[in-house]
Amino acid sequence: MIFSSTTMQNLSFDNLRYKSPSGDVSLLSRMLPSLSFYIKFLAEINSSAAMAKRGAYDTETWQGSSIRVLRALESSGIRLEVEGLDNIRAVEGPVIFIGNHLSVLETVVLPALILSYKPFTFVIKQSLLEVPVFKHVMAATDPIAVTRTNPRQDLKTVLDEGLQRLSKGLSLVIFPQTTRAAFNPEQFSTIGVKLARRAAVPVIPLALLTDAWSNGKYAKDLGRIDPRLMVHFAFGEALYVEGKGSAEHQQVIDFIQHHLARWQQERQ
Repeated sequence: MIFSSTTMQNLSFDNLRYKSPSGDVSLLSRMLPSLSFYIKFLAEINSSAAMAKRGAYDTETWQGSSIRVLRALESSGIRLEVEGLDNIRAVEGPVIFIGNHLSVLETVVLPALILSYKPFTFVIKQSLLEVPVFKHVMAATDPIAVTRTNPRQDLKTVLDEGLQRLSKGLSLVIFPQTTRAAFNPEQFSTIGVKLARRAAVPVIPLALLTDAWSNGKYAKDLGRIDPRLMVHFAFGEALYVEGKGSAEHQQVIDFIQHHLARWQQERQ
């Protein structure tokens, strides 16, 4: 992927926080939010895939597409709150974002949030590069693909290719859980911290609550859209790995658990 040096699009941030604006939701979106959203989302994916196949899917295009998906979610009744964007801006050079993983929502919305500050790519499952149409979009972002079935090989892939991406100035988003599910610290591997230690780059913890876009029963990426559930993202202060990184790994876990507990309490 070719990263553009021109000024990128920005969302309207208030003191480096983002909160979805209040606005009227159409009758269709109130009655059928999932249908309302997926009409727009699938059209955006088709358009992005066509551009990717032409080699025209650069950073600005990626961020613009992500912003349109975010707006489509909002027009379907979803509301987002994002905090800690100042922690991204405060660090020069590439970083490794390490976060929990709940749904496809974070994959398609994070570019809208991060690309205003840093070029980045994802560590993804190899299977995402095999999904019809969507595979062209993912391939254009220069991701690191892992199997999720061979931990030793996945570690080698992330360390080798991660160093290569970071040396080019690309930040990385890593979801160390093996599946998209409720946060389980026991399944949260140290792969991100190990790469950060080897590359001598900082870690930024990422906590998210994105179950408003649930996993689907028949097609995992096409689950129900539930506007009753607020979507949250929080970026923590940069952590610089010392020693084996055990303390920093625990700090990431603590950050995620703290925010998930607070957000769940706010829903009650």
